[in-house]
Amino acid sequence: MMPKRKRTGVLFLLLLLFSARPSLLEAGVADALNAEHLYVSGRITNTHGEGIERAVVSVAVNGNGMPVEESVTTDENGRFEIKMLFPTGRLPGARILLEARKPSYAPSVRFALSPVRAEIRELGSAVFLAEANFSLRRVASPALWVSAIVLLMVYVMIGFELVHRSLAALAGAALLLGCTYLVGPFFPEFRIITFETAARAVDMNVILLLFSMMIIVGISERTGMFQWMAHQCYRLAGGRVWLLSAMLMTATAVTSAFLDNVTTMLLIVPVTLQIAQALAIKPVSLLLPQVFASNVGGTATLIGDPPNIMIGSYTGLTFLDFGKNLGLPILIVFGATVAFFLFYYRKDYRFAGAGNGKLAGSFSILDRRLLLLSMIFLAMTILLFVLHGTLKMEPSIAALIGAAMLLITSRVNLAELLETKIEWSALVFFAALFTVIAAAQESGLIQLIADGVKSVSGDSLVIAVLMVLWVSAIASAIIDNIPYTATMLPVVAYLSSTVPGARHGILWWALAMGACLGGNGTMIGASANVVTVGLAEKAGHRITFMAYLRVCLVPMVISIGISTIWLLVMIR
Repeated sequence: MMPKRKRTGVLFLLLLLFSARPSLLEAGVADALNAEHLYVSGRITNTHGEGIERAVVSVAVNGNGMPVEESVTTDENGRFEIKMLFPTGRLPGARILLEARKPSYAPSVRFALSPVRAEIRELGSAVFLAEANFSLRRVASPALWVSAIVLLMVYVMIGFELVHRSLAALAGAALLLGCTYLVGPFFPEFRIITFETAARAVDMNVILLLFSMMIIVGISERTGMFQWMAHQCYRLAGGRVWLLSAMLMTATAVTSAFLDNVTTMLLIVPVTLQIAQALAIKPVSLLLPQVFASNVGGTATLIGDPPNIMIGSYTGLTFLDFGKNLGLPILIVFGATVAFFLFYYRKDYRFAGAGNGKLAGSFSILDRRLLLLSMIFLAMTILLFVLHGTLKMEPSIAALIGAAMLLITSRVNLAELLETKIEWSALVFFAALFTVIAAAQESGLIQLIADGVKSVSGDSLVIAVLMVLWVSAIASAIIDNIPYTATMLPVVAYLSSTVPGARHGILWWALAMGACLGGNGTMIGASANVVTVGLAEKAGHRITFMAYLRVCLVPMVISIGISTIWLLVMIR
């Protein structure tokens, strides 16, 4: 009987035989077993060092004799491997010519001289190895221009509220995928993003985290605790409106640090409107400080604001990382926020109280058992958030565990909850937006933006920090901070890896502060702003764009100024 080691060697060579070219199979088993085996491997990257997926790599030996079918495509990390079979004696001293091609990139050619003989296989078969890692340079292409136009179109539709933001993102994603599959087969330069790439681009950690927190908040709001909390602030203030405003801002900021700030404003604004009516003061003097405080509080934690959720998921930064690096500066910003609004509205607060001082309706806890369960599982979820870095667990898993336990123990109607309390349009928006941004990255648009920022900042960490912070603040005041953050994630990742001193993550904190605090600058800068203004208008208290800007632009600039000082101190 053939020894086990020899059987293994023969099986290995037969496997190589059946993976070889059909022409070699015709030569017979004996010729294949005496042939020389060549393995060529490597990685194709762009100029940022990122792997290029689906680049076509072809190989020729001595410049001839190798047909086009000897090409392979790179995987999602840009890696490739080619296996070839040659007659004995051809590979020693041979030249291997590699060529990589992909639309939107200039073709690249590289010689790998004299493949290395690795070992002698049984039955006279020899194995040779060659490795080549090289980069492809981006060139302007139709794919780049199409992705740039679509991204700009999505921004415009969202910024000017021409359509619902979910529809804007979904239309953008459909256009990009349609261009790839309807135009791309005839004109390869219009292949922008494949379905597989789009599917990988959808960050399920973000989607699942948002979904789970919506469940927790949807169940918790049935207890009436948010309205009860606002009423307690009103009762404890004892008619001192300045104290009431400070307490409402504090309660809103703390709640928004652990729950979605949009939901927080949805629940607390109706009570605030009743309080304003009871005190006979303009509702805007309580609402604008509250929504500003909501965005400030949400900046402090990983789960407080969607931009932070996206940054945490993209980078792997933990709940504790956010608290340690943003907690103290946001506390200082919040103190400045309270001081500003108490001063700005001092006359409104001083002359309040002409109303009856009574709130209509009941503000007691509606379900004490459900309140207890909500508090227990919310506390458990927050504890898991704190520990998720130690446990090597994604934040979405922590939220999912808390949501599932609360669902099981509360015995709420799941179908009704999913129908009424889950913001499906928001989840669709995120999924489609990730596709649009991935297309911009695939086409080279994001790389172009990153190179532009890098050329302006040079190797100066101070300039890079100031650019990311202030550009993010200004941009987030003009457009929704969620699509802006999604666009900037790969840009900041590139800067963090190339700017000296940025590897410890300071640019991520600049992005978080700029995107979250900058969203306070205008009525459309953050989703919580839009929701608050809409609820006020529905109640008969219209807040115009300029009225919002006149009140909130100055404190937004102050908050970014404080953030600037903090980040510069961190650099030193």
